[in-house]
Amino acid sequence: MDKEAFLRYAAETYGAAPEYPWIDLPDAFVLRHAANQKWFAVGLTVRRDRLGLPGDGTVDVVNVKCDPMMSGSYLSQPGILPAYHMNKLHWLSVLLNGTAADDDVRALLDTSFALTYSKKKGKPNP
Repeated sequence: MDKEAFLRYAAETYGAAPEYPWIDLPDAFVLRHAANQKWFAVGLTVRRDRLGLPGDGTVDVVNVKCDPMMSGSYLSQPGILPAYHMNKLHWLSVLLNGTAADDDVRALLDTSFALTYSKKKGKPNP
């Protein structure tokens, strides 16, 4: 799954449109819950060497929250790495270049959405 397909899935499933909050990182985005404004995904363009990946250049990733009990299983899958620039116990980075299985990417976004939703603040997005 690439970045465009990922954002399309988030929009269709959760009604979430990307926000671009950082002037110095124009490609970086966040996806938030409408009800509580919590982030459930953060997209970044990262140098491959910062992720321990071979080759030059950059790659698009999305950071998603994950239950620590499930992280180990996902980390054994292609295209899923310890989170870049986030808490590595609770967040994973997923390559948005077709390496990670589309079903895993969707499942991780669904999990992240559920884990970051707070019932105290309102009703969930559709």
